[in-house]
Amino acid sequence: MTILFQSIITIRPLIADDLPQLEWDGVYTYQRPVFQRTLADVARGTRLMLGAVVEARIVGQVFVQLRSSELEFAQAGRRGYLYSLRVRPEWRGQGLGSQLIAAAEAELLARGYGEAAISTVKDNPDARRLYERLGYRVFKEDPGEWWFTDVNGLLQHVQEPCWVMEKRLKA
Repeated sequence: MTILFQSIITIRPLIADDLPQLEWDGVYTYQRPVFQRTLADVARGTRLMLGAVVEARIVGQVFVQLRSSELEFAQAGRRGYLYSLRVRPEWRGQGLGSQLIAAAEAELLARGYGEAAISTVKDNPDARRLYERLGYRVFKEDPGEWWFTDVNGLLQHVQEPCWVMEKRLKA
């Protein structure tokens, strides 16, 4: 199904009332606690959550980590880390991912950051091509290993080998 941008798309910060929509009709319900913790980090000023909204429906998202103990990903005032970039399948291929990245970069620039980083799993060449087209370059490999507690309270281990890419931001 192809959807043309006939509707007005707004990219805005996400709020608590938006969190159920991030589950995408059950596809990402297991990550509900991750979304809740991320929103708590937004309140602390360490992350951003942006959503692309069409007629009150979230059709895309990107999160930004503003600081981390892993400085190659995020370093307060210097480098922000974009992650959890998702676009609903019916909205893909229409530039929405690029718009979300541009909005995240604009937020970083407004906060005085000069660099952005983003990762893509190694088996997603389309994402890597998009990021390269937007000016990102690979600077390291990462095992992509992380853990989270799912909606059932169970610790989940994820291993997604990835490329970590970076870009200098320009005002």
